[in-house]
Amino acid sequence: MRNLLLCIILFLPCFVFAQKNQEKIYLWENGAPGFESRKDEPEQAQDWWVRNIHNPSITLFKPEKPNGSFILVCPGGGFRNLGYNGEGVAPAKFLNELGVAVGVLKYRLFREEGSPYTEEHPTQDVIRAMRLVRSNAEKWAIDSERIGIMGFSAGGEVVNWVVYDANPGDVNASDPIERFAAQPNFQIQVYPGPLGTPDAVANDAPPVFLVASNKDECCSSTIVNTMIAYREAGADVEMHLFSKDEHAFNMGYRSEFVSINHWPDRLKDWLEDHSYFKK
Repeated sequence: MRNLLLCIILFLPCFVFAQKNQEKIYLWENGAPGFESRKDEPEQAQDWWVRNIHNPSITLFKPEKPNGSFILVCPGGGFRNLGYNGEGVAPAKFLNELGVAVGVLKYRLFREEGSPYTEEHPTQDVIRAMRLVRSNAEKWAIDSERIGIMGFSAGGEVVNWVVYDANPGDVNASDPIERFAAQPNFQIQVYPGPLGTPDAVANDAPPVFLVASNKDECCSSTIVNTMIAYREAGADVEMHLFSKDEHAFNMGYRSEFVSINHWPDRLKDWLEDHSYFKK
């Protein structure tokens, strides 16, 4: 009993800290349009994945020393599940340490068995999430010129569906969130899938950081194609194509390769070079 009490005393502050610095916000108050009746169905989660998402949301991860930047993180999982821990929580913690506020998006999965959704629905979710963030910029002490988005694998495809269209707000919308534009100011693509990869971009397309492994049969060519589109347009692009490892190395921590272990350092450099850390 004494040992149990000691464990509670030691770990309770960490639990309280985690709860204090996280907040879950649903994208729509009454549930996703057309699927309001499913909003109270519980999500399923086990080990690394989350499924059965019918009430899309973002979970805010708040840094101790915020610098005004914000990144919406979209985990991957092939639209069958979400790799929530490795591609959601882990990047959120990394970015929080840099002073960046983070929202991890739980979007609807159209390839999950029995899913009623199509590509249209995660697209709708990410657009709504970006509008939600912009609508709360002042409340959350976010610089509206430093709102980015980050996607892993299928989450990169979700990013593609919002980043190349300004998605201007509707000034006459009855829902005040819908009055805000959805396009992010910059993007980070980590071994993104091919859906939505642009053949061409405008010269003012949001600056992009691209990273993948050359041996990734799915997604190494994806970042090359995006890089070429950016270069041809004269847009701002940085690409890291590593020779080692394959798909889904997440934040690189569990890889056996040193270069992959340190890829987040390259991201930190890029964010700093683009003045996204300025206060």
